[in-house]
This record gives sequence, C-alpha cells and structure tokens, in this order.
Amino acid sequence: MKTIATDKAPAAIGTYSQAQIVGGLVFCSGQIPLDPATGEIVGAEIKAQTTQVLLNIDALLEAAGTDLTKVVKTTCFLNDMNDFVPFNEVYGEFFKSPFPARSAVEVARLPKDVLVEIEVIAEV
Repeated sequence: MKTIATDKAPAAIGTYSQAQIVGGLVFCSGQIPLDPATGEIVGAEIKAQTTQVLLNIDALLEAAGTDLTKVVKTTCFLNDMNDFVPFNEVYGEFFKSPFPARSAVEVARLPKDVLVEIEVIAEV
C-alpha cells in the first residue's frame, strides 16, 4: 500500500489519507469543494462546488501518477438531488465516454455543509 499526499488538493481534515494505492488501483477519499491553498469552501452553488471537487480529484490522481481518464468508479454525494442536472453538466465536462461507473445519492448533510462530495477509484 502506498499513501498519496499532495498540497495541490485539500489536506485531510480527519483521520484519513487523501488517497491510497493498492494493487494497481488508487482509492481517493471523498473530496469536497475546498480551495487547497486556503482551506475555504469554493462557490455557493452546485456548479462551482462540483468544479472545485473535480479539480481536487484531478490533483490527487496526478499525484498518484494517473488521471481522470483512468477513473473506473465514482461515488457522488449530493446535499439535494434537485441539483443533479447542473451537477451532471459539470461532471460531463470532466469525464468523457466511456464514463466511469457511478453512484449518486442524496445525503442529509456533508462536511462543512457543502453541496457535493465525490470519491473515486482509478487505475494507476
């Protein structure tokens, strides 16, 4: 197992690693829309927050030696499923066909009361 850490993505705010590589796969912890430099939430609406989350994921994947084209599975947590359409528009700007497998669920609350959190598994 190899731990991935980068200052180009938000630092872990709990007892977890940003990402772990095991058996040719990288498992990225859920990312929320924090600016890696300031630790502040980026954006007040779903599109801006989704963009920042995916930029953070891209930075983690780069640190692991891979990229978004190698993502095989995403799990997406939305504070409000009514945000799914604009969320999906941004998601589609980052992921191209063939798309990763995906789960998207509405949750009662996310860390720092953000609107979206995404975790990914990718090939290294």
